[in-house]
Amino acid sequence: MVIALRRFPNPRLTGLGGGIFSAAVMFLLGCLDSLLFDGGPLMYGLLFLPVAALTALWVRPADLVTAPISVPISFAFGSLPIAGGTGGTGGRIVAVITTLALNAGWLYGGTLVAGVIATVRKIRMIRRRYR
Repeated sequence: MVIALRRFPNPRLTGLGGGIFSAAVMFLLGCLDSLLFDGGPLMYGLLFLPVAALTALWVRPADLVTAPISVPISFAFGSLPIAGGTGGTGGRIVAVITTLALNAGWLYGGTLVAGVIATVRKIRMIRRRYR
């Protein structure tokens, strides 16, 4: 299994790059969810978890603290296509806030995933440096 995991790409994104990566992927997944599943929050939430994990895995060790911060922002940005809303900008903002409130479990879960991965990576890096 370790050999199979080593075959995966190992990019090292900066903090800004990790935020842009997760925001772009979540916006594309939001558009895809809106087209295929009529904006159902279940698929969007399920797809958010691996994006959060990949963002935390691919960010540089120096920028580990940014992963749990950029992931919820990308969730909010990606929810624009599935939020709906009518009545101009105000209606769109209310729809996004409502979507975030109704999907808080997915939002907290993905943030927790990113936080745990970043913390474990940081602890391993400190132990490696200590040795």
